[in-house]
Amino acid sequence: MIRLEETLVEVCAVLHDTFKKVENKALLKRLGSRLGSRLDRLLPSVIDDIKRLNLPKKNTKCSIEDVKKGENLVRKCSKSRRWCCFKVCCPIELCESDEDIARSCEDDTEANSTRNHGTEISINLNIVQEQEDSNWDRPRAFCAVRRPPIFTVGFDMPMKELKTLLLKDEVHHLLLTAPAGSGKTTLVQMLCQDEKIKGMFANNILFVNVSKTPNVKVIVQNLFSYKGYQPKYQIQSEEDAICQLPQMLSHIGPNPILLILDDVWLGSEFLFEKFKFNIPNYKILVTSRTAFPRFKHTYNLKQLNDVDAMTLFCHSAFLQDESSYIPEEDIKKIVRGCGGFPLVLKIIGGSLCGQHAVVWHSRLLKWSDGHFFFNSDTELLPHLQKSLEFPDDKIIIKECFLDLGSFYAEQRISAANLIDMWAELYELDEDGIHAIANLQELTIRNLANLEMTRKDASEVKSYYNEDFVTQHNILRELALHQSSQEPMGQRKRLIMNISGTNLPKWWMEQKQQPINARLLSISTDESFLGSWCNIQAPKVEVLVLNFQTKNYTLPEFVEKANELKVLIVSNRGFFHAEIKNFQLLWSLPNLKRIRLEKISISSLCKTLVPLKSLRKISLFMCNIGIAFENCTIQGSYALPNLKEINIDYCNDLVELPVGLCDIVHLKKLCITNCHKLFILPKGIGMLVNLEVLRIRSCTDLSELPESIRSLHKLSILDISNCLSISKLPIYIGELCNLKVLNMKGCLRLCNPLPESTIDLKQLMIVVCDEERAKLWEPIKDVLTKLKIEVAKKDINLNWLLK
Repeated sequence: MIRLEETLVEVCAVLHDTFKKVENKALLKRLGSRLGSRLDRLLPSVIDDIKRLNLPKKNTKCSIEDVKKGENLVRKCSKSRRWCCFKVCCPIELCESDEDIARSCEDDTEANSTRNHGTEISINLNIVQEQEDSNWDRPRAFCAVRRPPIFTVGFDMPMKELKTLLLKDEVHHLLLTAPAGSGKTTLVQMLCQDEKIKGMFANNILFVNVSKTPNVKVIVQNLFSYKGYQPKYQIQSEEDAICQLPQMLSHIGPNPILLILDDVWLGSEFLFEKFKFNIPNYKILVTSRTAFPRFKHTYNLKQLNDVDAMTLFCHSAFLQDESSYIPEEDIKKIVRGCGGFPLVLKIIGGSLCGQHAVVWHSRLLKWSDGHFFFNSDTELLPHLQKSLEFPDDKIIIKECFLDLGSFYAEQRISAANLIDMWAELYELDEDGIHAIANLQELTIRNLANLEMTRKDASEVKSYYNEDFVTQHNILRELALHQSSQEPMGQRKRLIMNISGTNLPKWWMEQKQQPINARLLSISTDESFLGSWCNIQAPKVEVLVLNFQTKNYTLPEFVEKANELKVLIVSNRGFFHAEIKNFQLLWSLPNLKRIRLEKISISSLCKTLVPLKSLRKISLFMCNIGIAFENCTIQGSYALPNLKEINIDYCNDLVELPVGLCDIVHLKKLCITNCHKLFILPKGIGMLVNLEVLRIRSCTDLSELPESIRSLHKLSILDISNCLSISKLPIYIGELCNLKVLNMKGCLRLCNPLPESTIDLKQLMIVVCDEERAKLWEPIKDVLTKLKIEVAKKDINLNWLLK
């Protein structure tokens, strides 16, 4: 009998081939590329997960039905000339099929977080970030509602009341309000999981995180992309965005629409007015710390009662029956002091988890100032400071927490960014093991949330490029508050947020004193004009530049920042950005690490300068362009000390510069999620010092060059999820130091292994699926140290469905 998972693999392969055949036709060019690209990414990982994890048959059947439906629609539309009357990217049936396929994969494989001894470990089983061919093809997660935490308490009655109020016919606009840290977002997440709410609104629940500085254009662009539509004309202004949004909302029926505007700050309430439209069955739910009087219908979320507060605190502090050595009266006093705020209870509980009774009593004496009532954020923030009490041997954890304030609020912070920063600031290891340990400590204390992608055993201590950190906005405020306690000139980290032309007063003073900060972070908004004032930063070692404009000029003071070791340039706008003044970096004698996010690399090739000290460069979601392929990189001269290159989610990367092979000191080359990369340089064998080669999820790459045989120092080769690779190099056996080979998800690799494989005497781990594992069975008799790592099938996933 053919197993369901095998059937799903075969059906997906047929659908993938169908896309490849029709995507060049004018009618389906855009959609075929988009859906084919989606399958390129989902097929190797999701199908592999379904096969190995033995998911419920009901879900697998749904996936098969959705994929077959998609195949039939592609064939049907390839013969049709009809277009939808509204200007969209594709026929609406295919849009729906696209969403069905993605949703089936997400439903089948999505994992929530679980708690083990007070530690929340997030397991992500689906692809959380995608960058499509078009600026309109954005990640689905931008406007999707996240699942609520696994453990919640005290929300049953509030959710029932909120749902009843929301579903009333006369309620079109509803405000959910409570102080910071009360659980407003958690309540909304639970509401969206309610069967009645899902039944009513179906796929038309749109979630927008507004935060302190909302950008209407970006919000509307994300909403269009999330639903798979393209505006009739390019959105140039806020007025354009608001003009076109109701047309799309009117078109996504027939189900009612629920727009959730989460975390609307005082001063941003105008946003609600802009999104009010006269559309049938259209409701808006707003969450805010402020009880805006303009709302006719308001639900006030109260703090937890004493019983629920005690339950949540004991759970966070992992207090069970065996923890009776903590005096009950001490516990009650601390819980009362937390004022019923879920966030405060979790943070304080996490900070005391595993501590001795003496520590509990000592903390209680320090905190017992008589009254703990929180009527505003100004009272909450000082109270949260109590969670930042670390012993002397863990004071670096506090420093790492404060560093998280260097990035935008509610931003997913790449773990790679933090690894680079902390390697230089605190002399942690470059592989990131200690940095990840620090992030896990912060997660335990509920001061941040480390979300790690699922890893094979061979990757646990070596690959963190796909991991990221999130942080509640109130915790970022706490970090900023703590960092600003010292006088400006004495701060170890200086974090600035600039709006428009409103530069800090101290920056504009003529008699400006040098700053002594080692970490400098400057965040600018969409209205920033790029007019920098001079600043003296002789001790800055890490510079973080966050911006949102299409054109950005590096500040001129960078040229004199002689101690600068790490430069992170992060574009949080919708479009790729052009960078000017890049030539300022050539004079920096200590610059070791550069990370560029969503930058047009072609603009840098025009002013490429030698970077003699550079050891690592990372490009994330950058627009490579053909200029990069033609860019002259004289590695031995321009980058003589470069040891590591990371290129991730650069969707238009087709080829690598030939000159890259001249960077003979290179030790790590990681190219991941670059789906159009179809060939590697023939001269890659010249990288004789290469130790790690990751060509991961590059779905168009069909083969590895034979010159790879010359990489005698290579210890890790990762070609996982490279769908088009059908065979290994003939002379792979000459990789005499290869220890780990990851070929998971190489579904077309069906040919017998090369004879030279038996010469891989140092090979210890091969990661692959069950079908590929069969190819290695004969080799195991010769390579006695070899372990074939195949994910177990007997994993119980019932907890995922709760």
